[in-house]
Amino acid sequence: MAAREVPLSFTYAGRISAFREVQVRAQVGGILQERAYVEGARVNAGDVLFRVDPTTYEAEVAKAKAQVQTAEAQLAQATRDQTRAVELYERKVGSAKSRDDAVSAVELAEAAVAAAKAQLKSAQINLDYATVRAPIDGVTSLDVVPEGSLVGVGSADSLLTTITQLDPVYVNFSVADASASAMRQIAGGEKANSDVKLTASLTFGDGTKYDRTGEIDFTSASIDVQTGTIRSRAVFNNPDFALIPGQFVRVTITGMKLDSAIVVPEIAVMQGPQGKFVYTVDEQNVAAITPVTLGQAVEGGWVVLDGLKSGDQIVTSGVIKVRSGAPVAPSKATAQNEQAQPK
Repeated sequence: MAAREVPLSFTYAGRISAFREVQVRAQVGGILQERAYVEGARVNAGDVLFRVDPTTYEAEVAKAKAQVQTAEAQLAQATRDQTRAVELYERKVGSAKSRDDAVSAVELAEAAVAAAKAQLKSAQINLDYATVRAPIDGVTSLDVVPEGSLVGVGSADSLLTTITQLDPVYVNFSVADASASAMRQIAGGEKANSDVKLTASLTFGDGTKYDRTGEIDFTSASIDVQTGTIRSRAVFNNPDFALIPGQFVRVTITGMKLDSAIVVPEIAVMQGPQGKFVYTVDEQNVAAITPVTLGQAVEGGWVVLDGLKSGDQIVTSGVIKVRSGAPVAPSKATAQNEQAQPK
């Protein structure tokens, strides 16, 4: 047996969830005049979804614009009065109080203009809110309220629809404590190789595979005390909407490897009263029982955690006929030099 680099993979049950799900709510009250989209259709951020009756808000904007004009006219008059008061004071005709009063009137008029413009901006915001737009790209749900309904801004009467972002999507899964420890040692510990990049692939319930790979973007820092697992999450691109929220899948995590591991073929492993063992062959070609501790199943067999070392020879052919202490006839060396035949 020779130690070699062994790629590892872990498979878990997973469930798909939406990347984002946003509730679209009215930000101003009024009669819902129009729905501008098809229920269940895909919309883009900024698309118009609903229109609330804007009449009241248009009137508020007009009123605010008039107030701005009035404030600006008062500011112009105050500015002219200030100019005359300053000229009179400089010619020793007017008093300092008249000049100061004129300067103060200008400052008050400027403040009034600023307040009027702020009121106009507030009125314009409310008018803009009368047109409800999509905050994100996604797929719309059924309407919550029909056209002609009175909507408000409270939690009970403002919900209009929900948009679900389906590209990308999340796949949530839980990692067993033992597997998580191995994953962290290989790819996430303090001495981890920064080049290690974990990738994920999906298999559907019917055995077909999803044609895109994803990446692990979240692993919980603590163990769920109820399940003894660590919550993890992968993210997948989903441009064709093949992945549906709520769908169950199998998640296979790859990208990890053991730099130096011994792998024994499954056929070479026997089960005895004391646990699993293999038959090793010494220099005199005599078979002996060697207990082994096995790890994860990988391509080509099982990873040996304890019991074998590089260079050991094991019996992989005719194992059922081998007896401890009996001689065996080694066959021609294979690539891993691990076959032997019982005599």
